[in-house]
Order: sequence, then structure tokens, then C-alpha cells
Amino acid sequence: MSSRTRAILVSLMMCAMTLSGCLHLDNDSQKIIDDTEEETRVFVTNSEGLSVELPPLPLNFVFSDVGEDGPEPSIGITSSGCIFFIALEKPMRSCDHGLTWNNVADITQAPFTSDPYGWVDPVTDRVFNIHMMGLESTWIGWSDNDGESWLGNPHDSGPIPLNDHIKLATGPWVDEGYGIPGGLSPIYEQAVYFCYNKLLGIFCHTSFNGGATFEVGGQIFGLATGDGGLHGAITTAPDGTVYVTPRVETPAIIFSKDNGYSWETRTMGEDVGTPYPRKNSEVATDSDSNAYHIWTGGDFGIYLSRSTDSGDTWEQESARISPIEVISTTFPQIDAGDPGRIAITYLGSENSSELGGLDIDGQEWDGNPHYANGNVSYHLYITYSLNALDANPIFHTVRVSPDPVQIGSICLNSGDCRDIGGSNRNLLDFNDLHIDKDGRVYVAFADGCTGVCATGNNSQPEDSRSKTGAMYYLGSGPSLFESVGNLVEFGTNI
Repeated sequence: MSSRTRAILVSLMMCAMTLSGCLHLDNDSQKIIDDTEEETRVFVTNSEGLSVELPPLPLNFVFSDVGEDGPEPSIGITSSGCIFFIALEKPMRSCDHGLTWNNVADITQAPFTSDPYGWVDPVTDRVFNIHMMGLESTWIGWSDNDGESWLGNPHDSGPIPLNDHIKLATGPWVDEGYGIPGGLSPIYEQAVYFCYNKLLGIFCHTSFNGGATFEVGGQIFGLATGDGGLHGAITTAPDGTVYVTPRVETPAIIFSKDNGYSWETRTMGEDVGTPYPRKNSEVATDSDSNAYHIWTGGDFGIYLSRSTDSGDTWEQESARISPIEVISTTFPQIDAGDPGRIAITYLGSENSSELGGLDIDGQEWDGNPHYANGNVSYHLYITYSLNALDANPIFHTVRVSPDPVQIGSICLNSGDCRDIGGSNRNLLDFNDLHIDKDGRVYVAFADGCTGVCATGNNSQPEDSRSKTGAMYYLGSGPSLFESVGNLVEFGTNI
């Protein structure tokens, strides 16, 4: 987008005033949004999505253009500060806070192929970059030196065809399950989990040697067999609990407390349900192993359920995260720091005048992004809560993208995409959000409306078919780790 060719600082503290008097940075790579761009939208809401009379958090977000196509991006940050943005076949790295990006693929050691997923181990700094190799196997690559060199091995998923929705994460070992005395002995500090769908089920495996091989694991039976075995990201907690979210009609989580030896299922969210087509939900865990599950509800708002007992029980009354003004959402992602301190991102639309109008098929539109008409535009939103465990949590939301990320519909069902000047599946299936060791939030997303689409006054869906990799991160504002306090912009002298 025109305003996104440079880094952008979005200040919530300036939301109630014009920005014409803002300080303009000498460095052309960064600037403050001025009042010639779309209005910066800020909301402070309660658990019903209703506005409350409280000041917004002082949050500034910085934009970075990754410089490559980036649908379905993963993001992770090593302790050195290097950012890894992994999408398509190019693991992109920035070690200067998003000012420059480089492709650090090494095809001689890791044959990067297609449909990648990335993960940074927060304990060891090992960077994982995994790719599908056809429909039968996955290449699992890793780097222990910030992407300077890579190693890897194939993982053969067996004779049953299809190996999709590949996900990987790491987490602590526990004293039972695979790690019990007399069982397999880990030789890597963290358990490495690898999950994928195969026909009608989710398969999850555990590695004891840092992802080089996965000797144990298999299909998770029960609720995980629903909806074709599709699932969201893997999340682990400090106490060793590992979560996987199945894409099913009733919001649910699958979890294991023994390093993937056995799995249980819990449901929640029957009060708000899910839409169809559905996309992945996600779980985050905080430093005390409290869990937060978010998903898109049947009314297309973003909802939250919490567990304070490591996944055993979940609230059955869902809290709304997105403001009621945001009437259509998709691609929710979440991460957490200390108890109650969470950040969420999603794509959303405030084109409320379109509700009750006709959708892409000529039917009455109910807010489903899959059927949105050409008058609907989607932006990127980021929401913070510093008291998400309270009985009455407060959510601070900012629409960070100054122009749309997508105009018109977003394909949520790969078997039913629309060819309107090019497929509306240009964004693919998800975005990503993670925090670094200081509790600073980073959001990876694909931008479907760039160039003339972003600058035009009457852009149409056929103009919104790009998939440019992009990132926002918190420049200054409260860390998700309470002891860190308020973060300042990189390069700022305190």
C-alpha cells in the first residue's frame, strides 16, 4: 500500500485529535500517519463488545513491508532480536527491526518446497521451517544460528495419502507420559510437536531429539476427526500442557498433559457457536499456564473462553473481544505474557451498512467474509487486554492498517473460492501473532490490497488480489510481561 512503503507508527494516544501536528521523523523509513489517510479507529470495550469510558492504552505500532509475497505467514523472534517471517518458500529474516529483510533459505541443506510453517523455540532459539513435500511427507528444517545455516530431515507420514495443515511447536517436558523413567529419554531441552491432518483425522507426533525424528505419536481420535481433521496452531504452556484446536462446529480444544502420549477434549462457546465456513481458532497460554481460546463466533465477532486449570475446565459464557462496530471478522490469532496480559489480531470490517444487503451470491449478507460483496473492506485489527482474567475484562482495540487489507470476499473454503478478477483465496488460511522475550507483540499478515487498490477511491474486489507479506510490531507501549513495564521504540534513549 502507498502508505505502507515506509514503516508506520500508529498512536492510540492521538486518536482523539488530528495528526497534522505530529512529529515527522527525518528517517524516511518511518513516519507518523497523517490526517490525509483513513481515520485511525480506536475502541475500548467490555466483554460484550460495548464501549466503556476509559482511556485507551498508549500503543504505537510500526509497519514493515517484508518485500515478498506472504500468504499464511508464520512469525517468530529469537533472543538476538532477529525476526523470522516464513511464508511460501522463502524464510525471510530481519535483524534490524524490520527495516530490511533477506531470504535465508539454504536449498542445499533444506529443500524448501511448499506450504511452509515456521516456529522459533523461545527456550533454545532454534528456528524451525517445515514444508510439505507433495502429499506424503514433510521436510522439517531447523537452524541454531539465526538462519545462517540449516539442517533438516524428511518426515514420512505413511501410506495414507494427504499430509496437510502442517504445524510445529515446542514445549516443556513433563514427568509422566513419554518422558517417564524407563521410557524414552529426551536429548533436546524441549519437546517438539508436529501435527498435520490426513483425510479425516489429526495426527500429532513428539520428537525427543529436537525435531530430527518423530518416533512416537499418531492419530488423535474423537472430536479431532471432525471437519476433515483440519486444525489450528499448536500451543504449549509452562507446565507442559500442549493444545491443538480442531476446526469443528462447537468451539473446542484438544490437549495433552503427558507430552502427547494421550489426549483429551473440552468444548466451550455453545452460547456463540461458529459460522460456516469456519477457519482455525487458536489458544495462548500465559506465564502461569492459564489458557485463552479465541475463535470467530456465529455472529462473526471474535470470542474468548478462559481456563485457569490447565485446560481441564473452560468458561461456558464467552467474552466478546471485538467491538460490536466490527461486524465481520476472520483469521484470529493470540499470544499471552503474564496472567491476564494478552494480544489478539484479526481481519475485520466495519461496513455495517452492508448488513442486510446482498452478498456475493445475491442473498442477504449476514457478515460472513466468505460471501462479502464488493462494498465490504477488511482491515487489520490488534487488541490488547491487561486484565483478561478479571470478571470484567477490558479490551483495547486499534485498526492499525490505514487502508484495506482486502476488498470484497475472503475465501474461507478452498473448495468454494470465487474467481473475481482472480481467486479471492489470495490470503490463504491464517495470519500470525507472537511476542518476543520482552513481551513486545509482532503480527504477520498478508496484504491483499496494495498499489492502486490502496490509493484508489473506488477500488473493487478484482483490484484486491495481491498477497504481500507485511508485519506490524509494537513500537512503544505496555509489555505483555508486567515486570518489563512500558516498552520504548528501538533506538530510543531512555
